[in-house]
Amino acid sequence: MAKTIVITGASSGIGRATALRFLRGGWNVALIARRAEKLEELAAGRSDALALPCDVTDETAIEAAFDAAVQRFGRIDALFNNAGSFGPQVTIDEVSLADWKSVLDVNLTGMFIAARAAFSRMRRQNPQGGRIINNGSISAHTPRERSVCYTTTKHAITGLTKTLALDGRPFDIACGQIDIGNARTEMVDALNARLIAVGAEPNPVMEVEDAADGVFNMASLPLSANVLNMTIMATKMPFVGRG
Repeated sequence: MAKTIVITGASSGIGRATALRFLRGGWNVALIARRAEKLEELAAGRSDALALPCDVTDETAIEAAFDAAVQRFGRIDALFNNAGSFGPQVTIDEVSLADWKSVLDVNLTGMFIAARAAFSRMRRQNPQGGRIINNGSISAHTPRERSVCYTTTKHAITGLTKTLALDGRPFDIACGQIDIGNARTEMVDALNARLIAVGAEPNPVMEVEDAADGVFNMASLPLSANVLNMTIMATKMPFVGRG
């Protein structure tokens, strides 16, 4: 029987690439994001993909989406908790409270809501257990400048990951975190285009499929093994020693 993963933020970037990787790997994939048309395009004509458009900050909608995934596929073996927002790229005195709350709602509260929904079903299904993979970031360790909203939430995700890894032990629920640096997505391409336009060096990048492979490898382990934290990044990006 094929395993099932729920992926948030599945309509573009790392989430979309990861969804495609799991579909190629023979998994069932439940796709969560706000843009219904993008999800429906991914799931079109496939019995192993289910589009579940909703906002990760809406707990009622997320609960309904997880129920729909279980009804369609029978169980949930993994969650890739991926949806996120960068927020304004300014110093803290230029961040409005509304922007601060908006980033926290998506990056922290949204990930809490999805993790809670996954944990609850993994705990109660038969056979019991599953795996939660949180998308941290290089910024969970070392920030970029002008990223106070994003960096604060990503540091918090590390605490969420460790707590879930600990609390999940009695229920065969493993939790790990993947910290991704400079995967080539629309966002990173746009950032590099801005740098090139002002005569600056673009950021070194890796292909987004490499990040997706990392998630797939973590999820493919037996529940007796867990990657608590994986850092995967463009080899030449300035992470070690930056800050």
